[in-house]
Parts: sequence; structure tokens; C-alpha cells
Amino acid sequence: MKHTLILAPLVLALIAATPPKSPEAVAEGALRAAPVFDGHNDVPEQLRDRRKDVLEGFDFRDTRGTADPSNGRAAMMTDLARLKAGKVGAQFWSVYVSADLPEPQAVQATLEQIDVTRRLIARYPAEMQLCMDSACVIAARKAGKIASLIGMEGGHSIGGSLAVLRQMYALGARYMTLTHFKNNAWADSGTDAPAHDGLTPFGVKVVREMQRLGMLVDLAHVSEATMADALATGGPPVIVSHSNARAINHHARNISDATLKLIGANGGIVMVNFYPPYVVEASRQWAAARDAEQARGKALNRGDPVAEKAALDAWDKANPMPLGSIGDVADQIDHIARLIGPDHVGLGGDLDGVEATIAGLEDVSKYPALFVELARRGWSQADLEKLSSRNMLRVLKAAESYAAAHRDDLEQESETTF
Repeated sequence: MKHTLILAPLVLALIAATPPKSPEAVAEGALRAAPVFDGHNDVPEQLRDRRKDVLEGFDFRDTRGTADPSNGRAAMMTDLARLKAGKVGAQFWSVYVSADLPEPQAVQATLEQIDVTRRLIARYPAEMQLCMDSACVIAARKAGKIASLIGMEGGHSIGGSLAVLRQMYALGARYMTLTHFKNNAWADSGTDAPAHDGLTPFGVKVVREMQRLGMLVDLAHVSEATMADALATGGPPVIVSHSNARAINHHARNISDATLKLIGANGGIVMVNFYPPYVVEASRQWAAARDAEQARGKALNRGDPVAEKAALDAWDKANPMPLGSIGDVADQIDHIARLIGPDHVGLGGDLDGVEATIAGLEDVSKYPALFVELARRGWSQADLEKLSSRNMLRVLKAAESYAAAHRDDLEQESETTF
């Protein structure tokens, strides 16, 4: 006891003298313990647009040389080398197809996107592993591989059929965004004129069948009314795979504080996006001004598409998009975490799905810089680990548990469409 009494002040003095960890050390510790689990990356879209889904001659180990200036394409933002540098341990690959496609074509295109995604993963077995559940994600990360999951973007991809939904799940789709930029027959988009005031009765069936299967319900892109209707069905936590807070940027793609609170109460997760017009209000205003200038140029140059394009190109050169900074993304994360807690925020960069990103977050290698910025703001290592992947894993496990408990529920029935 005498030794204890003598040593205790010495121990306390040593603890007091230990300097706090630097922001860089805190960020590094968080990413080592819990590598990034990103909610949305559009490499499959790039493979479709640039290569018609042909992988011959494509090297995913390094895509920095994929710029195609003649077609106005910058180099891709994603490859295996930069994923490793960015401390990415798990990724939802988006199998997006345009909402302008007729639904039967959208179903086919989605199947093709799932196919190219699975083929890409299979080509790199030492670096990537196709995962269907949280146990695989954990095992893949332990093996040093990028756990690769599939997310569908837009309910038009099921062609109004719950049977198609079930088959997409069987092929590996583990989330579905209920809409994209346009409404579909059963749900309203956040960027289209309201048609259903949220979900139709069939839309509710879609959500319930997704929950029964264990497919995550993704509320990115949907209207606030659709969010409210989906959350009102109960069930497991939802995700918002790549959206931000409307209180900071009033874009229709973003989420009001009232709805953020509903998502927090649901146990869900909002995964913050890196596209400037969704992050920075000045970028949103720039996008609106560009739309107006494009309409003006079209009106002034009717019948002369060359002149119309030249006018818009000149405007773009004179008025570059404000890109914002890493601090602007950190502001979005801080706002959501303060409002509903650090258990309900994640990352969904939308890389390779946008033409520009926040300055400093240009590609998948840059995630650590964001974590350093948050550590500078006082984020603890424990909360940074939640942001990077623990929150997403929790939500995925909850969806799996719900599906296991409801495995014997009756399947939802599709309405006759022909």
C-alpha cells in the first residue's frame, strides 16, 4: 500500500505530461481500426459509358491514365492503388442506369451493370471480394481485401415487379435507392414534380419486400414525403447512401433537419456526398446560374447547336464552379452528427458519378485528409471509427437480423402490369 501511495502521484504526473495525439495520429488510428466503408461509387457507370462494359485491356490497378479529352472525360477517380491509399476497406458499387430508360430496358441495363461489376471483382481476387453480408465484409477486410457490395440506384430498375426485385437480390444487390432524378410509378423523387405524395400502396409493398429480403432501403434522391412514408413502415434502419443536410445547402437532393431526426430515430445512417452543388451553397447557386445561361444560349442561338455550345463553353471558362473545401464536407458531417448523433453519419462520396468533387477530395485516395480535418475539430478516434465503417456495419447487421426474423413472412405480391 505504501508503494501504491508513493507511485500514484508519479503515474498521474506521467499521464498529465503525455502530449495528446496529433490529428494525423487520431485519424490514422481510426482508419487502421475501422477502414472506410463507402456507400456509393460509380465505377460501373464509367465502365458502361467509357468501355461498353468490355473489360479486356482495362487495368483497375491504376486508372489515372483514363482521361479522354476528345469526349470531354477526365481520368477516373477510382482504382485499386488509390483505394488502398485511401484506407477503403469496403465499397458499395452503384449499378446505376438512367431513369430515362423505359423500365424493361432499365431492368436489362441493371443486369448488365451487375454483371460487369461481378466480373470486375472476379478479375482481382487478391484485392477484392464480392460480399453479400456483414460477415463477409469483416472477413474480407481481415484478409486485406476490399469488401465489394452492390447497390441499385433507382426503383425503375425493377420494372414494377417484386419478382425482379427478388432476383436482383439473389444476384447480389444489397441496397436499392427508391428513385433517381425522376419519379417512378410508385415513388416520388426529390428532383421531380410530386406525383404520388410519397409512396403509392405498391411502393409500400416494395419497401416491405426489401426489408423482408434484407435489402437496405436507400432514401438518397427521394422526396421528403417518400422518406416519411418509407420510415413510417417501421422495420430495420434505412440508409441514405449519398446525400447531405439541407440546412447547410438547400438542394432538393439534401435532407431537412426534421427528416434527419426521423432517420436518427429509425437508427439509420446518412452518408455524406462530395459533389460541390450538394455540399456548398455557392456551388448550388452556380449550378442554377449555369442552367439559366444554358437556357439563354439556346434561346439566342435557335437552330445553331454549334453556337449554342460555344456560348456555354465560354461561360463555363469565365465562371468555373466553386468547389469548396474539405472543411465544407466536415461542416456537413458535423451538422448531422450534432443533430442526430455520431452513430448516424457515414460517407458516400459519389466518386466517378460526378464531374467535379470538393477540392481536396478528388479521388478515393483522399479520405484520410477528411479524417484529419475532423480530428482537428475534436472528433475522437471512437467517433471517427463510427463514421468510417462501424455505423454502416451496424445498419447492415440490423437489416440481416430483421430479415432472419421475418424469413417466414409471406412474400409481397406484385400487381399485374400487363
